[in-house]
Amino acid sequence: MDDLTLAAEFPAATRDAWLRLVDGVLKGADFEKKLVARSHDGLPIEPLYEKAAPAPQPGRAASGPWRIAQRMDHPDPVAANALALADLDGGADALVFSHAGAAPARGFGVKIETIDDLERALEGVMLDLVAVRIETAPLAGPAAAEQWRAVVERRGVDPATLEIDFGLDPAGDIGRAGEPPMPFETLAADMAETTRRLRQAGFAGPTGRVDTRAYHEAGASEAQELAAALATGVAYLRALESAGFALAEARQALSFLMVADADEFLTVAKLRALRRLWARVEEACGVAPAPIRLHAETAWRMATRRDPWVNLLRGTIAAFSAGIGGADGVTVLPFTAALGLPDAFARRLARNTQLILIEESNLGRVADPAAGSGGFEALTGALGEKAWALFQELEREGGIVASLAAGALQARIAAVRTERERAVATRREPITGTSAFPNLSEAEVKVLLPRLSEGQRPGPRSGPGEGRGGALPSLRAAEPYERLREASDALLARTGARPKIFLANLGPPAAFTARAGFARNLFEAGGVEAVTNEGFADPAALAEAFRASGAKAACLCSSDAIYASHAADAARALKGAGCARVFLAGRPGEHETGLRQAGIDDFVHAGSDVVAFLQSFYKEDLR
Repeated sequence: MDDLTLAAEFPAATRDAWLRLVDGVLKGADFEKKLVARSHDGLPIEPLYEKAAPAPQPGRAASGPWRIAQRMDHPDPVAANALALADLDGGADALVFSHAGAAPARGFGVKIETIDDLERALEGVMLDLVAVRIETAPLAGPAAAEQWRAVVERRGVDPATLEIDFGLDPAGDIGRAGEPPMPFETLAADMAETTRRLRQAGFAGPTGRVDTRAYHEAGASEAQELAAALATGVAYLRALESAGFALAEARQALSFLMVADADEFLTVAKLRALRRLWARVEEACGVAPAPIRLHAETAWRMATRRDPWVNLLRGTIAAFSAGIGGADGVTVLPFTAALGLPDAFARRLARNTQLILIEESNLGRVADPAAGSGGFEALTGALGEKAWALFQELEREGGIVASLAAGALQARIAAVRTERERAVATRREPITGTSAFPNLSEAEVKVLLPRLSEGQRPGPRSGPGEGRGGALPSLRAAEPYERLREASDALLARTGARPKIFLANLGPPAAFTARAGFARNLFEAGGVEAVTNEGFADPAALAEAFRASGAKAACLCSSDAIYASHAADAARALKGAGCARVFLAGRPGEHETGLRQAGIDDFVHAGSDVVAFLQSFYKEDLR
């Protein structure tokens, strides 16, 4: 019997048949609540999708590997040059040249004062073989472009053969800085004039960049990020057209930079949706759609200072998603980026992440590998429709700059940011190594130069939420937990010990292990060392072990059945032993009144606001 005959003996797999099996497992539970997730745009993410017909997708111009871009942001031009040459020798074929003062440099950036400084930074870099993406301080783009033009002229290289993205982004500068020093119309005119001068000098690459990193770092949803990209791109088309550029020429002056994070489905859908949406804009402008220049950078928002090795996993997922989502070039932030200026080792891991995806996994061999996948096609379509509606809202408000000036876009992003912060605080969106599976004994990771902590670094730390204007904040999701860990580190340095919590395990290991693990994760996420044990049946023995632990607070851990018979006695014994606060891991249910009367002060469970709970732990000096 051949394979085809064997397969025919089985009934066809259908969605209805699958749903009947799921109903049997759910036992009456709500399918939507249990199995359907939702993005921060409210888009449903189903557990199962059927095969879809591939929708038209304006992807990369052709299949093939994307550009592997490495950041140049060491302040010293000579040191920056050495790191960049090592990257190029190690497999990178693109550089992100971040001038001092550029927001993405985050306090670093190559200090370029003269053309000679730029020459030193680029010594040995063959500009006719290496793609370059330039980042500058706000409003410094035209001056930097002139320096680059002079260097190219000095080298005698044909500008038309170079792949240089000059990255002028006045709208993004306004978003990051808040109130601009001059009207957007003046800034846009400068961008158009710089474009004209570069074209006259022979440069053919993009001069304006639609960069959504500022919105992503402020907490924007995927649709909000896309809408901001569309509105910014349209604003630049209008500015270039007003300066005399034909629309077909103006669109060639633009590139796009999107953020890739660890949510594979939404990242792939977002990048695919951008190409479709911009093609829709081009059609509305009366020009035939053409492939856009689309770069992706892994998310600063997902980077962590604690257990930074996990950033390698997040960066890999993000790079994978960007590659199959259709990015023409990808920049992976080194795993130590949140700690400081990455060294050669961290940079090597960043580029090797992409080399493995391209050379060993062959991800670049298909132009749009997500085509026809039910999940990706559904999300791409739904995300595109949501983003288009938000883009129309921005246009009704007068465009991206008018919305920023009025604070309207910031307020909408702030609402999503609040949702994200709540999801992180309750660990509904866990951060591995930070809010989940923390390691209080992690070894120090080396960087070339330490980064200022968020509290010391200049710039906005929270958004305006309401009112006129205001700068978009640059935030990482892990920061609330990191501040708690910093308080723990400070106490350790000052006293030789971290704050402690005694895990009052009741009964046999089978009864307490699950909740003891939950409690240990919860407390150590805030730098509170968990003192554990093999469990107790005798309240007196439990009280004595608590006294010996040196802790001031305890958390009861066991099953609901043992709580019902032993939790009250255990709580009374702990209070009698001088325990300042007694917590219980789990929901109290109908026994809450009795448990509180016995001395239990609070309950921690799935869905608890862990950040607020741990902040109160420090405020009450339970160390």
